[in-house]
Amino acid sequence: MGVFDFVRNAGAKVGIGKSTDEIAEEEQKKEAAAAAAKASIQKINKARVANQQAQSVESKREARAEERRSNAQKSQGLENYVKMLGLEADDIDIRWDDGTAFINGTCPSYKAKQKLILAVGNCEGVEKVDEEIVIKRVKQDEPDEEEAILVTVKSGDTLSAIAKTHLGDAMRYPEIFEANKPMLTDPDLIFPGQVLRIPGA
Repeated sequence: MGVFDFVRNAGAKVGIGKSTDEIAEEEQKKEAAAAAAKASIQKINKARVANQQAQSVESKREARAEERRSNAQKSQGLENYVKMLGLEADDIDIRWDDGTAFINGTCPSYKAKQKLILAVGNCEGVEKVDEEIVIKRVKQDEPDEEEAILVTVKSGDTLSAIAKTHLGDAMRYPEIFEANKPMLTDPDLIFPGQVLRIPGA
């Protein structure tokens, strides 16, 4: 009696084992299948990423186009408002961009220019006015008008209180009202945050 050693994967194929070649062939098939599956997954992932990038680019393009349309509408709304007020101004072009109103054009006086800036600046949503307004006087020898100071209305302010503070007499509130027409239509209708012109004392 004895124990004999044999090479397990060698010899006749009788259905109880596999040869080294068969095992190697199966391993190659498994590796090829795994490589094919990996390649397929990579291809699918690349296609998915490319699709997401294309959608992202398209979404950004659509968002920019929508922003341009919205800015154009806001620009037109501000220009229409200025025309409706009948302010003294020519060739006015207003461009809106993210809270800033850019104004170009001409006005006949500093007063008209200041009223135009205040009309636009006191509109809801406007945080800043960037202007390039040229003053073209009708008469070249016309003197400069006194510069009005600008005052921001605080909560609880009235035109009378502002007149008392800046003009020394509460009864001079009609001067402030007149200096801010047509933006103001009623002396009692002012609101916190609004900027008003205060004519020279």
